[in-house]
Amino acid sequence: MNSVDDATTDMTARDGAGLPLVGIRVVDFTQALAGPNATMMLGPGSGCHQVEPPRGDDTRHWGPPFAGADSTYFMSVNRNKCSVTLAIAGGGTRLEVVRGQPGPDRVEES
Repeated sequence: MNSVDDATTDMTARDGAGLPLVGIRVVDFTQALAGPNATMMLGPGSGCHQVEPPRGDDTRHWGPPFAGADSTYFMSVNRNKCSVTLAIAGGGTRLEVVRGQPGPDRVEES
């Protein structure tokens, strides 16, 4: 899952200085439109990490149109983020995942 990640890393490194949310950690479990759009707005300068299931976010496959392997819809509401995949097995919860992170400032879920 590189197309969004690479662009996000480049943009944050280039433009991160001076943005109001620099240093704020956001863990994003949202899907579809409203949640990803909201966390996208938190993304510039913040450490916004979108957590996806191992198959990837369903919206990656909503298309056409596509830009490489990802739908342009997915890319339009998930820019400014780093994507990570996570398999929660054995009855684990998203709260347990967040507790394992060093101090997220905001957790979003939809």
